[in-house]
Amino acid sequence: MGRQTTAKADARRRRKTAKKSKATSAPGATKTAGAKTAASRGSAAATTTATKPATATATKTTTATKPGAKKPAVKKPAASRPTAAKERGARNASVLRHAWTTLREDFARVSAYPLTTYYLILVSVLALTGLGLVMVLSASSITSYDGGEGSSFAYFNKQAMFAGVGIALMFAASLMPLVVWRSIAWWAMLGGIVLQACVFVPGFGKSTKGNANWIGFGGFQIQPSEFLKVALALWLGLILAQKFGKMTTFGHAMIPVVPGVLVAVGLVVGGNDLGTGLVLMAMAVVCLFIGGFPTKYFFLLGSILTAAVVFFVLSSENRLKRIQAMLTGHADQSAADTMGQAWQSNHGLFSLASGGWLGVGLGASREKWSWLPEAHNDFIFAIIGEELGLIGSLIVVFVFGVLGYGMIRVVMRSQNLMVQVATAGYFALLIGQAAINIGVVTGLLPVIGLPLPFVSYGGSSIIASLLAVGVLLSFARSEPGAEAAIAVHRDRLRSSFAVLARKRRK
Repeated sequence: MGRQTTAKADARRRRKTAKKSKATSAPGATKTAGAKTAASRGSAAATTTATKPATATATKTTTATKPGAKKPAVKKPAASRPTAAKERGARNASVLRHAWTTLREDFARVSAYPLTTYYLILVSVLALTGLGLVMVLSASSITSYDGGEGSSFAYFNKQAMFAGVGIALMFAASLMPLVVWRSIAWWAMLGGIVLQACVFVPGFGKSTKGNANWIGFGGFQIQPSEFLKVALALWLGLILAQKFGKMTTFGHAMIPVVPGVLVAVGLVVGGNDLGTGLVLMAMAVVCLFIGGFPTKYFFLLGSILTAAVVFFVLSSENRLKRIQAMLTGHADQSAADTMGQAWQSNHGLFSLASGGWLGVGLGASREKWSWLPEAHNDFIFAIIGEELGLIGSLIVVFVFGVLGYGMIRVVMRSQNLMVQVATAGYFALLIGQAAINIGVVTGLLPVIGLPLPFVSYGGSSIIASLLAVGVLLSFARSEPGAEAAIAVHRDRLRSSFAVLARKRRK
């Protein structure tokens, strides 16, 4: 019994000792395992850092996420956004290049059409003539009624009649072949000089506002200098075409060109109309330049004409005052001289300034109530600026630009020197005179009595201008392929009327 009790006690002691030893060794083992795990993690991180430095800087250590937590949004690289913008810019540039190429092709196709020049000139002139009729009615309504006519439409009715005559002459002249103009050039020049000389015949010549440039017969008055302009360009075209390459000597170069120009200018300036004389000089200079006039003689003639202009300006007190008024404006105009030299130019500027961008409205001008002299004639552009504003004024300038472009096309596309020289003369006549008129109204030039072609009131001016356009249209019809295109249009028009006639019979 005693041995069994002792054995049982020993067994219990061994079990207690084993339990104590296990409890003592467990924390150490846990610490050792944690150290080993940390060491392994550290070595792995070190290995990752050593092998992928760029990735380590861009990617942080991943932390454990709780269940249900949102994942962070992954942003696209910043380099993709500029790439997309570049692609959009490239697409837009491609679209613009395609549109520009298409536009250029369309413009080239329209420009190559044989009747483009013809329609550019015709449409622009008809547009200016229509605008002129409207503006003459607006600008002259007060003056016409107050001047004893008893109707606000008096000037408009006359201008409409003159425009109708001019348009009829324009279309008749446009049908003439080139050989007709070549055959009548000398007769036209001689007729223009004779008519201009008639202004000095007592009882036949008429003087208006100090200018003896009118002739009257049968209750009508005409200004022959307007028709002399048309004849001069045609005559210079013929002469310079015939003498091209032959003007090697002084006599051959000067005769008959210089005497003809000097006689025409002398007769006009002799009637105290220096403005028209300047236009004739400009026409002669442009025609001689295009016609291949020798350079040394060209400068000689230019010096003579310049000296003549200076002489006529300095010899006239009225012309000197106009130049002074242009330079000083209303600064030199006292209260006692309200109708002085600067009155007309100042009120022209007042009219333009009051129009603003869009104008005061058609017919609503205040300056036409006897404030602005010659509102329906030389200063009608001021009324356009007041009633139609800056936009309307720029449209008028643009239409004149289209007309000038059409004339340049005639010069560039024609192979006939007479056509080129005469067209250059008409360019100086119509576009040059329009530029002078607009320059006068805007105060850039001294007051010169020149109307705005196709727009200002005046029978001689509009008839002669439309006649010159008829000659230009005749030149445009001589362009290669133009007659065939006209024949095609004529056949289409005839077939259209035939179809309408059949429908009516049914």
